This record gives sequence, structure tokens and C-alpha cells, in this order.
Amino acid sequence: MSTPTPPHPRPPELAHEVNAHRMARSARSPGVVVPSLRDFLRSVDEARERIYTTAEPVPLDRLDGWDHTPDGAALAHRSGGFFRVVGVSVDMPDGAVPRWSQPIIHQPETGILGFLVREFDGVPHLLAQLKPEPGNRNGLQISPTVQATHSNYTGLHRGRRVPYLEHFLDPPPGRVLADVRQSEQGAWFLGKRNRNMVVETTADVEVLDGFQWLTLGQLHGLLSVDDMVNMDSRTVLSCLPFSGAGAPTAGSGFGAALDRSCGPEGGALHSTTDLLSWVTGARSVARGSTTRAPLRSLPGWRQADGRISHEDGLFFDVIGVRVEAAGREVDRWSQPMLAARGTGLVALLVAEFGGVLHLLLNLRPEPGLLDGPELAPTVQCTPDTYARLPADARPVFLDEILAAGPERVRFDAVQSDEGGRFYHTASRHLVVETDPLPEPPGFRWMTLRQAQELLRHSNYLNVQARSLLACLRSLTGREEP
Repeated sequence: MSTPTPPHPRPPELAHEVNAHRMARSARSPGVVVPSLRDFLRSVDEARERIYTTAEPVPLDRLDGWDHTPDGAALAHRSGGFFRVVGVSVDMPDGAVPRWSQPIIHQPETGILGFLVREFDGVPHLLAQLKPEPGNRNGLQISPTVQATHSNYTGLHRGRRVPYLEHFLDPPPGRVLADVRQSEQGAWFLGKRNRNMVVETTADVEVLDGFQWLTLGQLHGLLSVDDMVNMDSRTVLSCLPFSGAGAPTAGSGFGAALDRSCGPEGGALHSTTDLLSWVTGARSVARGSTTRAPLRSLPGWRQADGRISHEDGLFFDVIGVRVEAAGREVDRWSQPMLAARGTGLVALLVAEFGGVLHLLLNLRPEPGLLDGPELAPTVQCTPDTYARLPADARPVFLDEILAAGPERVRFDAVQSDEGGRFYHTASRHLVVETDPLPEPPGFRWMTLRQAQELLRHSNYLNVQARSLLACLRSLTGREEP
């Protein structure tokens, strides 16, 4: 194993562009600490024997410590902490479905999702955690160094302390590479936010069992493996400063066009100012409301067989699980979870305009978003749902994406949703190249550089778009496992 780069003085603030180039260097590196991804994946298989969770589905009324509130408005923990499952009535008069009711997770606190970074032989590495979540379909997945709700890192669970948390609670000046509060799934969380952080250290850091230093290039390679890099890792990776992986800006081909998309604003169809004005204008006139409704009496939902389900058998269920764990802060607990019906699809159309790759994003309202519509992938849906909905409710571009031939598909992997709240729930992540297309209402083409600039601020790109951007950026250079 290589020796860590010795501590060296840094300027008071690490310039964003300098850090972007440093991360590009990390993206080009096959690894210093871990020689190959095959070695790392073997270590993951070995770790599954000692770091795991088992989740046994149980009826909601048999969950230890959870019960409906006396007024029937919510399913809550007896401590009053963690989260609640509540009911909401949604009114979106401009949407394909103008009104509906649903359960939703209410967790009005800000968690921390953070990667610790350190240089080894001049190459930045990120400290990844092998974290088992009760909802993961495959047990262990790669999470950030710290992945903790406010309830957890303040000790409400009465478990062991969260490792490495001290690096993120009060990071020293000049060591923060990214720090932005972002939304979670607006269809399933009511106003949930997480602080997405990347913090650098030059100090000696003890590597605990279940943690490993990996380059950005190695993480990029692992993104092509189904259910390997968890949602929280993907959202933090998308917020990293990044300038491409060094593909030549001259020449043709997808890699060169993508690298140019990471560069300065020249060649963009719209200025960033115009994109910001478009988002602000749309939010200013958006119509819609989300109001609380009693969970026990939600129209269209029934509570039977120990779960809460939609009467048409669509969308998702609220189920209970009893969890036993090893290698976590707490060894056993019970909780409700959301379990989606069917595999979701989040897909991004990309096209070259003047030799610069552009991404087609959709400004999308969701009931749990606090600040109005956020930029979403070109298509974000569960395709099976639309077999039973009106034809005019079918998402724009869904059929084009599903019909794309393999020569147009640039990325295709199934990625899990966050396994702490969602049970065996995943979405197929697709990046599909197409010819330049007109912009329908609610859509805009933008470069990767522009999307990254918006990610330096809160509440512009939703979590599905951030997840896909991490996958798209991985195409600029990666080691295949």
C-alpha cells in the first residue's frame, strides 16, 4: 500500500477550478491504495460475512416502538424522532394527474452525506464505506464516509457513534470541496434535505473495518455495476467539482463532446443566466399545493394485510420490517419502509450541438419539494404504471428512450434507491444519445458544466438528476471492474 502524501500548506480557500482539475486527476487514476477493482470487489464479498443487515417483513401493527398517532394522522416512533409516515392530499392543476392522495415520509431534519478526501502519491482518494441497509437488495453497497440522519448522529438511536463525523460537523477553513443542501425524492419525502459534503484532510486517518480509500476513477468504474454505489454516494459525487477526465477537447466522438461539455460556457445553447431565469419564472407561476391528510383515511389507499397499499395495486406499499445488523451503530430495530411496485426508470437524452454535448432536463414539480419544481431527468417514471393510466399522461420521450438501439445507449445500469427508507426499490439509469431535438415546454438543453454550476446551489437538480449526472460523468474515464 502506498504512503499517504505528507501534509502540506494550502491556501485559505481551495479554488473551485483547481479542485475540479484535481478531481479529474483522481478520475484518471486506476488507484494507488487499492490496485484494482477486482481486488476491491473480492474484499466486498469477504466483508458480507461480517457486515450485514437482515430485514424480515412484518405487519405494521407489530412494529416494535411504532404506532399510529391517536388521531390517525401518522405512523410514528414512540420517541417522537426519526421520521413519520403521514398522509397528504396533492393538487397540481397543470399536471397530467391534477389531484391525488398518498402516504409520504415526513422527516423535517437535515442529515449529513459526506466523503472524506485525502491525497495518496498526489492523487485524491475518497474514503468509501461498505454500508448495509435493510432495504438493499444485495446487502452491502458503497456509501459516503458519513451517511447519517440528524437523529442518528445526535445519538437518538442510543447506538455507537458515527465514525469520522467530526470531520464534517466543523470542517476547517479551506478544506471544504463541496457543501450544499439538496432535496431527496420529492414523491416520497415531504421536505427532506441532506447536506452533501466533500471535505479534505491531510491528517493521518485510521481506516476502520468496512472503509476503503478509492479514487474517483474507481468509483466511476463501480457505477457501471448494478446496485453497487448507493444513492447517497451518487448524489455527493455529483456535487464534486469536476472538469472532465482529460479527453482531448479537439476531435470527434462521444468522449470528446462530453469533455467539451465540462468546459467553459462557450458553445452552450442557453446562457446560465437564462436558465436560472427560466427556472425562477416557472417557479413563480407554478400552481399546486400539498396539504396534510389523515393517514388512516386516505382516499384510494387501504390498510390491510399489515401494510398500506393503493387500491389499484400501483405505485408503492408501506410495509414494516424487523432488522438485525452487524457492523452498524445499532444491532437491531424495527421500522416502516416504502416498497415500490416495479422498477423505475430515470433516463437522460444527450445530443451534440456544435460539437458540445448537451443534456435534456425537465423542470418537474413533486409534492414533497419545498421550493417548487426542480430539474429532473428527461424521463423519470415507473413504466409499468402507464399501462393503466390515460395515454395523455404518458411521459414525453418515454417511448423514444425505451426503443433506443444499443448503439445509442451510453450508460445502462440498475441503481438502488436509499436503502434506509425504501425496501428493494431501484431504478434503471439510462443515458441515450440522440440527434438534436426541439425543446418541448418544461424542457431545456444544457451542458454538463452548466448543470454542475447549478449543483453548487440548493434545490435546482432533483436527486434522480444528480444520480444520473454522477453516472454520466463516469463516462469521461473509468476503470472497468
